[in-house]
Amino acid sequence: MKLQPFFLILLFFKCNYFVEQSKIASMENLPKNLGKLQYATPEQLGMNGQFLKDSIEAIIMQGIEGKAFPGAQVLVAKGGYIVYHQAFGYHTYDKLQLLQQTDIYDLASVSKITTVLPALMKLYDEGKFDLEATLADYVPKLKKSNKADLQMRPILAHNARLQAWIAFWENTVDEKGEFQRRTFKTDSSRRYSVKVTPNLWLHRKYHKKMFEAIKESPLNENAGYKYSGLAFYLFPNIIEKLTKTDYEIYLKTEFYRPLEAHTLTFNPWRYYSLNQIVPTEIDTFFRKSVLHGYVHDEGAAMVGGVNGNAGLFGNAEDLAKLMQMYLNRGVYDNRRYISEATLKEFTRCQYCEEGNRRGLGFDKPLITYDANLSSTAKAASPDSFGHSGYTGTFVWADPKYDLLYIFLSNRVYPTRNNSVIYNLNIRPRIHEVIYESFLKENKN
Repeated sequence: MKLQPFFLILLFFKCNYFVEQSKIASMENLPKNLGKLQYATPEQLGMNGQFLKDSIEAIIMQGIEGKAFPGAQVLVAKGGYIVYHQAFGYHTYDKLQLLQQTDIYDLASVSKITTVLPALMKLYDEGKFDLEATLADYVPKLKKSNKADLQMRPILAHNARLQAWIAFWENTVDEKGEFQRRTFKTDSSRRYSVKVTPNLWLHRKYHKKMFEAIKESPLNENAGYKYSGLAFYLFPNIIEKLTKTDYEIYLKTEFYRPLEAHTLTFNPWRYYSLNQIVPTEIDTFFRKSVLHGYVHDEGAAMVGGVNGNAGLFGNAEDLAKLMQMYLNRGVYDNRRYISEATLKEFTRCQYCEEGNRRGLGFDKPLITYDANLSSTAKAASPDSFGHSGYTGTFVWADPKYDLLYIFLSNRVYPTRNNSVIYNLNIRPRIHEVIYESFLKENKN
């Protein structure tokens, strides 16, 4: 029997409806879910779904129309259930490719809490990593430097007087903007084996100059909070020495693969079609190409894209699996990865009395809320934690409300000289409406 087009269309929508419904948890008054993330309706978690949908969509569309970003992903989970996950807009402003929920973004500094941090917490559990140890204890080549006595705790809390960053790439070019000798070549060889872009290869030993630049960098004159990524260049080697395993392999073996978070990876160009990877920026000053599947951060690129400061890519749902494990105090799918005590220690404010809000690696809410300065909602609890990323990413977990919020965008496309995402306060405004969707509901 030949089906008429109308019935084919009806059948298509019915099939898709039942597929989507099969994702939705069927229980009412859902209990805390320590298994795999499941889908549920916002109402099943005490949230106003229509308010959530309409509010997030309005904010995102304002961002797209204002050219804060060409597209974005937003994911919200509560109690171990994904209650909202949508992709908006396009990969780029040419509007040739619609954004999909499975598409992969450069996570930028969100990498700090999704690469180095899980490894260090596990090693801390195993008694192999000591927060009171010094940098020289783990990096003997720093024994005669001004950083020898810096301890791990203040380093991870950005309280160790380290400089914010070093523009490593600037040392590779001369006054004319040309690459100096023994830095880059346009093709690979035994000596030039570090792939920075498809057509740019760095000298295999250049990382030693980067280490020397970190070693010789002065410390900030005054003690106190100063966000710094320098130590996160050193942590991958520390982790390799403590685990006797390649850093990337260790992360994938111990965390990403067991979590089934397969898109969490460095250098996604090795594993995924570029159609699934969102372009990050058109680099006009260093690599002079579209950064697509290759890490945006210049320093991370110069160590082959595998780093602790930046470099991790992933989609919202896979990132949610790792963050949900943190929110579950170290458990996911009934498997323990990190002890509850360790997660509490790393996610608590370390130097609040000194005005530093940070945990160990994790960002925290401002000690005194200021709407003009905060990246989070006012309602975010003091126990909450997360991190932002320069490329336009943001993750935040709140144990008090069992709430997870993930925002992914490429706000630096085509250029990083775009502050609209900040001017429109996009990420914290979405965070606010997430809290409003259930706090207002509960009041009513």
